[in-house]
Amino acid sequence: MVDVDKAVIAKYKKGNKEFEIYVDCDSALALRQGKNIDIPSMVASKEIFKDAKQGERAASHDLKEVFGTEDFYEVVKKIVKEGQVQVTAAHLDAERDAKKKKIINMIHRNAIDPKTGAPHPPQRIEAALKEAKVGISDHKSAEEQLEEIVAKLRPIIPIRFEIRELEIIIPPQFANQCFRILKQYKLKEDKWLDNGSLRAVVEIPAGVQEEFFAQLNKICHGEIESKVLNTKGWG
Repeated sequence: MVDVDKAVIAKYKKGNKEFEIYVDCDSALALRQGKNIDIPSMVASKEIFKDAKQGERAASHDLKEVFGTEDFYEVVKKIVKEGQVQVTAAHLDAERDAKKKKIINMIHRNAIDPKTGAPHPPQRIEAALKEAKVGISDHKSAEEQLEEIVAKLRPIIPIRFEIRELEIIIPPQFANQCFRILKQYKLKEDKWLDNGSLRAVVEIPAGVQEEFFAQLNKICHGEIESKVLNTKGWG
């Protein structure tokens, strides 16, 4: 069992009946996400409350009426999965930090500096976030707030989102190994040429082009041909 002093309250309400339990925040949120959690170690006590802070226990007949069972662990799972779980400040901070890192990575991988054509290093993006005093919203996903965050960064660092369509020709001796890498990206065309070489057309975010060629050249030792067929950009 988790220490009650470190636990949060999970609540479930149906009609005028409320049920509360003390649970570990991280474990309860993991259970909500479908992960396999050990219920006995997640709870702080084997009690279902009507009012946890007052220590008022829920009546057995109310449990039976609302949940169809008085089995403690079945009730706990339903409260956690379908009710509300309080979130600790530490969990919010960790979640916000993870979201920030995801936003930085999205900009780094999908955007470039239009002056140089190269991606912005993550450190530069993070410094710009700090300079622009950008706050990360707890109520929006990284994807949902990306556009507004980029708008705040543009006065500090130039950002252009760009997709590049590349033609790649890989010598026969490296083709099979490289094909596994090509499939990790948006492979639009692939054709085996008469000499056994592989011709592929791949669409990639501009920010990962350097990483893409580094993967291929690790196998091919620079023996590939490539050219940009098309570029689509915005911002």
